[in-house]
Amino acid sequence: MIGDDVEITIVDVRGDKVRLGITAPKEIPVHRREVYEAIQREKKEEQAQKQ
Repeated sequence: MIGDDVEITIVDVRGDKVRLGITAPKEIPVHRREVYEAIQREKKEEQAQKQ
């Protein structure tokens, strides 16, 4: 558990790979790091274009 609302479970383990399941309220965004970083880059680019 992370806080009261986010639950992480191990779904599968195969060799050196682990699959996780994440249960969280819809208002809490959950992304893999590379997806999160891409979203942050896009936001930064949008802000730069507005200036």
